Amino acid sequence: MRSVGRGGLEEVTPAAANVRTLVHEYGGGEYRVLGGEVFWVELGSPGIRRLGSRGVSTLRGSQGGPRYADFARSPDGRFLLAVEEEHAGSGAEATNRLVCFDLAESGGRHLLAEGHDFFASPCFAPDGSRLAWLSWDHPDMPWDATTLWVAPWGPAGAGVPRAAAGGGEESVFQPDFSPEGRLTFVSDRTGWWNLHGERDGGVAALCPREEEFGLPQWVFGLRTWGFLGEDAILCVHARDGRWQLARLELSRGALDDLTLPYSEFLGLRTDGRRATFVAASPSSPAVVCSLDLASGRVRELRRSTELALPSDRLSTPQAISFASEDGRNAHAFLYAPAGGAIRAPEGERPPLLVKSHGGPTSATGAALQLRIQYWTTRGFMVIDVNYGGSSGYGRSYRNLLRGRWGDVDVGDCTGAALFAAEQAGADVARLAISGGSAGGYTTLCALTFRDVFAAGASYYGIGDLEALARDTHKFESRYLDRLVGPWPERSDLYRARSPIHHTEQLSCPVVFFQGLEDKVVPPNQAEAMVAALASRGITHGYLAFEGEQHGFRRAESIVASLEGELSFYSKVIGFPTEVPPHLEIRDTLPAGSAQPGPGGRS
Repeated sequence: MRSVGRGGLEEVTPAAANVRTLVHEYGGGEYRVLGGEVFWVELGSPGIRRLGSRGVSTLRGSQGGPRYADFARSPDGRFLLAVEEEHAGSGAEATNRLVCFDLAESGGRHLLAEGHDFFASPCFAPDGSRLAWLSWDHPDMPWDATTLWVAPWGPAGAGVPRAAAGGGEESVFQPDFSPEGRLTFVSDRTGWWNLHGERDGGVAALCPREEEFGLPQWVFGLRTWGFLGEDAILCVHARDGRWQLARLELSRGALDDLTLPYSEFLGLRTDGRRATFVAASPSSPAVVCSLDLASGRVRELRRSTELALPSDRLSTPQAISFASEDGRNAHAFLYAPAGGAIRAPEGERPPLLVKSHGGPTSATGAALQLRIQYWTTRGFMVIDVNYGGSSGYGRSYRNLLRGRWGDVDVGDCTGAALFAAEQAGADVARLAISGGSAGGYTTLCALTFRDVFAAGASYYGIGDLEALARDTHKFESRYLDRLVGPWPERSDLYRARSPIHHTEQLSCPVVFFQGLEDKVVPPNQAEAMVAALASRGITHGYLAFEGEQHGFRRAESIVASLEGELSFYSKVIGFPTEVPPHLEIRDTLPAGSAQPGPGGRS
């Protein structure tokens, strides 16, 4: 879509186009507007689409239909750079490289860089004399270590690259050039993702702070800053899980926050006069915004939903820190039950739902999440946990999960539940936990290895770490080397921390939700856990969705899973609601046996 006239929107890509890429499986960076033309990729279709003055054409790569993402165009308009991912099949690992299409030669494709496991973030200097990009190799993830490369560019293509930053224990994020060609980027070499640049023959921090100016690169196309001129940068920065949009004056080192009604900003882009971004606040859903930098006026171009959200029905998140295991502090957002149709009886404490985010190197924030408000308007207290290992709190906090996944995260989630019961008034007998993907693994570990929760829900969660190490996709295939240990050398740790091998310790009800086309956490993970619970006679539910991958996208799937989770809790922790027809809850305990009670005790 693009803005036209007074608040109007025009659909740019064909109506049937599904603009999405599966590079790294998670995608991102699937389209760019460059030089007045639109470049994009369509799910299931080969090549890169190009919309220009002559209509739509296709840039085709090598045989076999490789995937593309993360585009950049040379200043003279002739060349398009892209990350290319080619899948050979037969269990072979995908090959990633950086390629170049010559737009003056009907899209002729040329190899630009290879030899590393991953590539991202190509960009040109404004005068076209240099280009930069990122690479990294197994077992590093992009938040562990990336290398920033710079190469000369000319009529013959790219020259010999040099490593400008990164490597070792340094994660570089979003490189770009100033209007006069100064290489600038975000690096965590100080322990925090701060803005840095090449200055006077070295690398200097432009605004050193114990705050985050960058993000973990789970997807392509993430942007948190942009030049307003040679001496000014528009950027977003975060502390304690809340984001601010600010103007950084480089000569003075002054960071001035802009007064805007938002707590989260994504996809920041600016041309020096205007900025566009996606923003959200604790009381408003995500909205595409345009900011006039001279006047400070914000224009909301498109809202993610037109639902009317009365303020008296919303629960506002409270940022908290609490004491956890091993003497560390952990972080979370606490939501009290909101005004709604369902309220706890007078004098009764509300049930609690602990939310464990995915990643695990990701984070939850303070922006409005309707999936959380779903629970608070139904009488639940919710605590959304940024356990040790989450981003947004510096590198040392992010590194807490190294070698301790399934331990630190579980301790922080159970600590959050006990904090809510002891300090916020939640019912200690009705504590539940829910999470997706890596958060599903944390959920299953908490239910298996701790005796705190009465029930839980796993969304495409991991029950068998060894199966994940064997079956998952390239991007995360060595992720567990850092989180658990090298496999198969430390298979003992993998088995010790896999709930599937310790189901004898699991005695409380669990419900599972799974996409049947999930390539990140295949359905056999959920199915193995369901079979283990059934064999032991433990109450469980399982709802699988045709056509869904890793994370549900269809409205009917999201609705069915939320309704199914609520109905499951109503049955096992005790409050009235109807069971939707699409979820079957199995009571497989022998006749006359007691149902599992709170905390998994009979």
